[in-house]
Amino acid sequence: LSHIVALVQNELSEPYVIYTYRYFLHQWFAFPADQPDVPIGVIVCKQSMHRERSNRGYIAMLSVSKNWRKRGIASALVRHSIDVMKASGVEEIALETEYDNTAALALYASMGFVREKRLFRFYLNGKDAFRLIL
Repeated sequence: LSHIVALVQNELSEPYVIYTYRYFLHQWFAFPADQPDVPIGVIVCKQSMHRERSNRGYIAMLSVSKNWRKRGIASALVRHSIDVMKASGVEEIALETEYDNTAALALYASMGFVREKRLFRFYLNGKDAFRLIL
């Protein structure tokens, strides 16, 4: 858990408390990308009923260490998560990312995600987000 916390805290702007990680890692899907004993990436996602009408997947966190970027790790983590959620019957997958995170926006667009709407001051740091849907 401590390696995942450090990875996410170093790479994402949103601050999370330890209870958030415990909840995510024990209640949701969490898929790590590891080198021997060193996590280099992680994705946390879930599926649940959305408005009691559709089975929706949700990607809560995606983080890859800066030293390991541009090697297809994030794409592999997202693809694996999509495959697992679709095999479980999700009808759509949603996520939010900072409006100015061009790398994340390009990654998700390349995988078929489209911008659904802009969420103003969505993050604790005051930044806007885009909600993306696949």
